[in-house]
Amino acid sequence: FNQAKVFSMPLSEHSISRRSAVAAGLGIFASLGLAACGSSETAGSAPASSSSTDEQVDETVQIDADAYDQLIDSIPAADDAKIAASTWATKVKDAGVLRVGGVQTSMLFSLLNEKDGVLRGFDAGLSQMLARYIMGDAAKIEDTQVTSDTRESVLQNDQVDVVFATYSINDDRKKVISFAGPYYTTQQSILVMADNKDINSVDDLAGKNVAAQSGSTGPAILEEFAPKATVQEFKTDEEARTALSQGRVDAYVIDTNMLLGSMVRQPGKYRLAGDPFGPVDAYGIGLPLDSDGVAFVNEFLQKIEDEGMWADLWQVCIGDRAGIDDVPEPPAIGA
Repeated sequence: FNQAKVFSMPLSEHSISRRSAVAAGLGIFASLGLAACGSSETAGSAPASSSSTDEQVDETVQIDADAYDQLIDSIPAADDAKIAASTWATKVKDAGVLRVGGVQTSMLFSLLNEKDGVLRGFDAGLSQMLARYIMGDAAKIEDTQVTSDTRESVLQNDQVDVVFATYSINDDRKKVISFAGPYYTTQQSILVMADNKDINSVDDLAGKNVAAQSGSTGPAILEEFAPKATVQEFKTDEEARTALSQGRVDAYVIDTNMLLGSMVRQPGKYRLAGDPFGPVDAYGIGLPLDSDGVAFVNEFLQKIEDEGMWADLWQVCIGDRAGIDDVPEPPAIGA
């Protein structure tokens, strides 16, 4: 598809075969900096700069734009009765554009392709599917860049209809906006070098030197789940990965999406060891407070999950790029 890009406020892709089954219990998700941890990929900010030899060569596995675009354009439009039953959806369709608050710099979730001007990624794809579901055209989107500090205000001020920005659901936010979903969940994971055969679960961290990022939730979670590990804290994600590459630590623990991003940037160098662990962080889709759009968007999410499109989107945006074939099971909507 050819998405028209309209940035409203300076607030700052082989065809897809439907997966017949979704691998249960994998849950290889994690929070970007918009959620619990102090990540280098925060809303409205570019990924951390790379100056060490660990990052000098750009080997990033790019998204398959053709496969991505074909998937987005495969979403059927909702019938008129479904639209008419929702005040929120009716307003969007009458306006002829879905106003989306999001980011441009998230490697896996919403990254702007400067060559064709299209945002691609898991969050971007969901918003484009939603636009196609409402109006029959995924390009009818007006994108507004948001930051961690502006996601609520753009909804409260009617600057956007919806926010897709790795947006963690919590009680404080639910006082001023409403959430559809969750559509994605996150935890901590363990990154080791690809040839490491010794670490295959959190239990294997006992007696090992483990990197964590200072200011993130990692050190506290390791204290609870791997109390016999020797934790070394580093100021940045890059410093922690460099220590791992140099063998100064045996493993690195942080939010899974941070680790998946590293695997996408340097394919074949690392692997995820074992299952995710620690507290579950759920991403939701932000909508105006008490909007009936919540029910409409939840119905949309259930449809794409049931029909395998959620799994297809995850695979093209994340799995294919990180070398992971097992698609995680999406969270229960409304949970």
